[in-house]
Amino acid sequence: MPEHIAPAGIDDLHQVLADHHRYWGERDLRPLHLSALVHEFGETFLAARAEDGIRGYVIGFVTPTGTGYVHLIATRDDTRGTGLGRRLYAAFADAAHRHGAVRLKAITSPGNAGSIAFHRSLGFDAAVVPDYNGPGRDMVVFRRALPFD
Repeated sequence: MPEHIAPAGIDDLHQVLADHHRYWGERDLRPLHLSALVHEFGETFLAARAEDGIRGYVIGFVTPTGTGYVHLIATRDDTRGTGLGRRLYAAFADAAHRHGAVRLKAITSPGNAGSIAFHRSLGFDAAVVPDYNGPGRDMVVFRRALPFD
């Protein structure tokens, strides 16, 4: 059964955190899953649901300057390679655009080759920004204009 992508809530965040390893493997990104982002930007916290649970999700928000920022995006281990990540990004782009976004932005670490390749395949420009996350903590910054085709 195909998944349905729709806004999510705190209960969904708790479910994602309970199944954290299914989305992130050995990387512990639980501290980045901020409840405040769900409370304040619930319209742009989207979950892909199916009969077997949450298959993927995106947590993002729209800045006052019109940037749809993707804070986290993940697909469950048994759904990778199905195009779900692309569908989640498209759904987020639509939601962000409805809330005034004219561009998208995301970041990752320079060593995250999978994320870099994925974002480039979606038409993002990628640039390493020195000290983006503090002294000696470079990040790859992705940017692209909307609409998301």
